[in-house]
Amino acid sequence: MPKMTSQSNILAGQSPTRRKWRMFNDKAASHLVRLGGLSVIFAITLIFFYLLSVVIPLFEGAEIEKRYEYQIPALTEQQTLHYVIDEQGEVAIRLSEDGIATSFNLANGEVFEQVTLTNEKITSFGRGDPGSGNVVLGLANGSAIAVKLGFKTVFTETGRTVSAEYTHILGEDPIEVDEEGLALTHITLQSNDESTSIVAINESSTLRITKFLKEDSLFEDEVEFEQVNATIGQLDYDVQKLLIDNVQRLMYVADNVGAIFVYDISDIEDVRLYERKVISSDNQPFADIQLAAGGVSLIIAQQSDSVSQWFPVRDENNDYSLALVREFHLGNSLISQVTPEYFRKEFFSMSESGELGIHHLTAHQTLIHEKVSDVKITQLVISPRSNYALLEDAEGKIQVWHVINEYPEVSWSSLWGKVWYEGYDEADYIWQSSAADSDFEAKLSLVPLSFGTLKAAFYAMMVAVPLAIFGAIYTAYFMSSRLRQTVKPTIEIMEALPTVILGFLAGLWFAPFLETHMPGVFAVSLLLPLGVLLFAYLWYKSPKSLTGWVPDGWQPILLIPIIILIVWGAIAVSPAMETAFFGGNMPIWLNQEMGISYDQRNAMVVGFAMGFAVIPTIYSIAEDAIFGVPKHLTNGSLALGATPWQTLTRVVILTASPGIFSAVMIGFGRAVGETMIVLMATGNTPILDFNIFEGMRTLSANIAVEMPEAEVGSTHYRVLFLAALILFIFTFMFNTIAELVRQRLRKKYSSL
Repeated sequence: MPKMTSQSNILAGQSPTRRKWRMFNDKAASHLVRLGGLSVIFAITLIFFYLLSVVIPLFEGAEIEKRYEYQIPALTEQQTLHYVIDEQGEVAIRLSEDGIATSFNLANGEVFEQVTLTNEKITSFGRGDPGSGNVVLGLANGSAIAVKLGFKTVFTETGRTVSAEYTHILGEDPIEVDEEGLALTHITLQSNDESTSIVAINESSTLRITKFLKEDSLFEDEVEFEQVNATIGQLDYDVQKLLIDNVQRLMYVADNVGAIFVYDISDIEDVRLYERKVISSDNQPFADIQLAAGGVSLIIAQQSDSVSQWFPVRDENNDYSLALVREFHLGNSLISQVTPEYFRKEFFSMSESGELGIHHLTAHQTLIHEKVSDVKITQLVISPRSNYALLEDAEGKIQVWHVINEYPEVSWSSLWGKVWYEGYDEADYIWQSSAADSDFEAKLSLVPLSFGTLKAAFYAMMVAVPLAIFGAIYTAYFMSSRLRQTVKPTIEIMEALPTVILGFLAGLWFAPFLETHMPGVFAVSLLLPLGVLLFAYLWYKSPKSLTGWVPDGWQPILLIPIIILIVWGAIAVSPAMETAFFGGNMPIWLNQEMGISYDQRNAMVVGFAMGFAVIPTIYSIAEDAIFGVPKHLTNGSLALGATPWQTLTRVVILTASPGIFSAVMIGFGRAVGETMIVLMATGNTPILDFNIFEGMRTLSANIAVEMPEAEVGSTHYRVLFLAALILFIFTFMFNTIAELVRQRLRKKYSSL
């Protein structure tokens, strides 16, 4: 009678206490394993929802809420020229046509003080960049006054006090702009740390430019200015508005028939007209025209429901020409005025019928379109933090609206579409999240980062998959068991090598080595497979008296000196090949002869380094899958007359295909999520170029580089979390699809 070996019979021969203890251990282990699996799923789910919670605010819409309404403070018959609001949204300044500046409480209109800036008759008004607070008043006697309308904060024991502050930019005395003493009908200015430019037109249509160059005194106790005057000439067209860009290079003159003249005023003694750009097709004057934050883009409201963005681009003659970038609409309402924000590429529009619109230039989206007044709005101003909007209507009332609009820069088009940014000749996919100045236009396209992630993974898999899969096949099927016990753990232990070490070696050693020995490296890639095949063929043709000395499965040992010899020989003759075929420098030859740019830290370096890191993962799983093919299948195939190669290709690989496929997918997931190697071995340039000799920036490397410098809660911060969420979802979906394919392969070949 056969010996009983089932678990029940084994347990039957044990004492009751031992049986209970063993059953308890089995159940405890089962519950622990189940708990561990559920904990992993729970942790992954928590990570997903945390990433989602950080990202969701990016896509929340803008909101506005009416806070206050009251009569204009210190109401006079004089019209309002301008308003300025302090950063905290507590105090505002109203500048009227009589030259009086009135500071008042933004919440209730309570007047704090009134200051007379000039007693002369004001005939024109202009302002600089919104963030500067600079305004200029053109006077009837041909002079001008430049003033910075600002605020000062004083902290005392009882709290904080905000009050108005008026600073004369060019001195308290009026500046003589027009030598003839004629009234200035149009005026504007721009000022920075180096110079201040004032452009004005007098009542006889003469265009004049006055530039003040800053001169610091020896002891820096006072600031002096060198004044340079230039007369451009008498204009033969009616002027509607004057504008100067922030760097005081370009001047825009809008006429009364819908055209803009673009002048180069970088040298006021040699002012040059670039072009006359016709904007309006019906020869109507503009409803309004303003410079967006940064002073590059023009926001033009025509006598219609549309607002357009224009900015200068270089033409074939290297001259500036205005280009239409994008358009916005406010329903069917006629837009009467536009107001740019202080620092963001956003602007507010107001229609004749009292409809307010909030638009973002880069994101090309309208965030708010809402009716706010039944009376025409005559003045619209935004606070520095863009959280308050002050509206003055034709009946002398002020409305203060609270604006909630934290992340207007984010839209589907700004993240995944081509965007035409200021300073570029055309729309493109660009990632550039920060710059030195506050007028920077953030470029947050995730396309080059996603492309870089796939590019790095692709080249890594090109290196890793053939070596790992073929190595796993030979180790599991042909290699002797004793040698396998040494080779397999050796390769698997490579996975314990920190990737930061691989990245360090790739960036500081292999990248320069590849640049100086490129022909040799390519020669190795070509000669090594051919040399191995040639040696295998010669070994196959060798007499049994020679090959019999080597036991079956130990032949790979003989390849070690062959591989070393081929690699050494190819690298040794690399300088000679480079001199003979590539003019002594292959990277320069690629650029000059083939038009292929070369970056020292490129995708080829990443492919080798990351491929080396991924090989152990793919090899180990694939080797286990191949070695785990039941022996009765291979023995049966061989017994039926199949050769070992036929058995390998038609039985073993097919049976192990689910495991091999899983190995490749897990390796690909490892390559997609790799950070340190791509961080250290590439130029970290977020570009769209599949060139193997160019670098890239991946999603994971970008998060590692920029997260430490991102302001918590900012758009940049949340977009980085969005990149992490995309990486998470991409990996999850790819692994899910891979598992479905694996299950299908397993079901298909399980009957072998």
